[in-house]
Amino acid sequence: MTVESVIDLLISRGLIDDSQREEYIAAAYGSEHDITYAVEELGLLQRDQLFQLVAQDIGGEFYDLTGFEPAPQVLRAVPGGTAKLYQCFPIQFLDQGLQVAIANPLDPQNLEELGFSLNQQIVPAVAPPEQIAELIQKYYYGGTAGADAEAAGGAGESDALAAIRAEVAALSADDLEEESNSAPIIRYVDLVLYQAIKEKASDVHFEPFEDDFKIRYRVDGALYEMAPPPQHLKQAIVSRIKVMSSLNIAETRLPQDGRITKEINGQPVDMRVSTLPTVFGESVVLRVLDRSNVNLNLEMLNLPPETYEYIIDTIEKPNGIFICTGPTGAGKTTTLYACLRRINTEDAKLLTAEDPVEYDMDGIMQVPINEAIGLNFGRVLRAFLRQDPDRILVGEMRDLETAQIAIQASLTGHLVLSTLHTNDAPGAVTRLIDMGCEPFLVAATLEGVLGQRLLRRICPACRVAYKPSAAVLNQLGLTASDTGGREFFTGQGCDACNDTGYKGRQGLFELLDMSNPIRDLIAQRAATVVLKQKAQELGMRTLREDGLRNIFEGVTTIEEVLKYT
Repeated sequence: MTVESVIDLLISRGLIDDSQREEYIAAAYGSEHDITYAVEELGLLQRDQLFQLVAQDIGGEFYDLTGFEPAPQVLRAVPGGTAKLYQCFPIQFLDQGLQVAIANPLDPQNLEELGFSLNQQIVPAVAPPEQIAELIQKYYYGGTAGADAEAAGGAGESDALAAIRAEVAALSADDLEEESNSAPIIRYVDLVLYQAIKEKASDVHFEPFEDDFKIRYRVDGALYEMAPPPQHLKQAIVSRIKVMSSLNIAETRLPQDGRITKEINGQPVDMRVSTLPTVFGESVVLRVLDRSNVNLNLEMLNLPPETYEYIIDTIEKPNGIFICTGPTGAGKTTTLYACLRRINTEDAKLLTAEDPVEYDMDGIMQVPINEAIGLNFGRVLRAFLRQDPDRILVGEMRDLETAQIAIQASLTGHLVLSTLHTNDAPGAVTRLIDMGCEPFLVAATLEGVLGQRLLRRICPACRVAYKPSAAVLNQLGLTASDTGGREFFTGQGCDACNDTGYKGRQGLFELLDMSNPIRDLIAQRAATVVLKQKAQELGMRTLREDGLRNIFEGVTTIEEVLKYT
């Protein structure tokens, strides 16, 4: 217990006057003993009477723990590292929760953190600090407390700080790593990441606000909120993530990017970390790159048969450019990685330039872009051409320089795969021309453009048929007669899908086939709308039409297709 908290308690009970506060605080700090002995020395209360008073104040019990022996299951409820960190010892399980004797029961924040770290409702109890320290040493570390109890009860020092110092001193080099993993913040961050991986989340967001600290994770494109941690822990949680990702903890004014590689539930998981300074602290977003949650096979992407065959033919050509386009989070990288995996053979050299490298692939030379030192896409691509590659992946064509080098690489006998951010497949062509690429070069080198979106699949466990209203059908441009009596489906919501009605995601695809009429229009600088009309005449299925196919096959809902197309 701190000096200030005990003096405040004595004032609230009328045992001393408020005007004497500073005098008694100074006297307590001047004592050679901790505050519980100092109260007795000052003639205010017997030590046991003080413990009884504290127990009344917190609505708990006072225990003399001499000779106390805990039940094994109770002892296992609190890890040794946590017991030392908070100077607490488990007593028994009650209906209200786990009863714990704690050396500083007057600090509500301490109790809140303890309960949070153990994921238990804590019922606080009072006991002499030296008895708590002796029990911790005896049952967790196999010895007597000795100097540790004295260090933990040092006047003027917080219990947590004294306990950490005692804990580190008590640990050997062999068990230091094991015990450090039981520290509350480390355990909590690990628990959040484990939960996110278990739910197959793609991103985890740590968001500071004025009155709370939110943690949300994105599953199948939708955000879900987790139970928030105590507000005062936000800085510790952010710092822990920055330590894990080798970022500068002291730098809170500038955005930072890092990476975490961690084994979770027996699976290696990579996480891309991004920090952003905000008004109320640093916002941190982790992009989860879980290979077990990503299908890196073209066969697993559920491509329409004709689109699948076209992509296979295109990526096996000796030269040309294949572009995958769509907004952020549309699955472009997954599609291109699946293409790379298909063409990653012993007789071909593959190089990739990515910002950043998302998945490590055997047999492929992968180069991370680093703008800070001038290592941009253009510079890496020029170096690639001196490395004798057969196929090249360019993470994104962001500027004219990158696009021109990609075209040059294609003309000199290399296959180039890349991405663009456009709304549809025909828009990628006009984007390249708007960048400054010559239309005749674009027409000569481009072999195909795949536009795509990701939308949620109906949960198979709670899928039911229903009849949509005429107004909803009208939004799709359909009438009741157009549906031909087909059934429509939706998800009712169940435990398997967290009551959302959706489970997993499905791609929508739009393939621009580079036929001769399309190449002629590109060379003539035709507008996007003209290209799209001609492509549809020649049989291109638009994103909306592919969405209708998925609706009629019972894969997704009308609402999802309307949302993304």
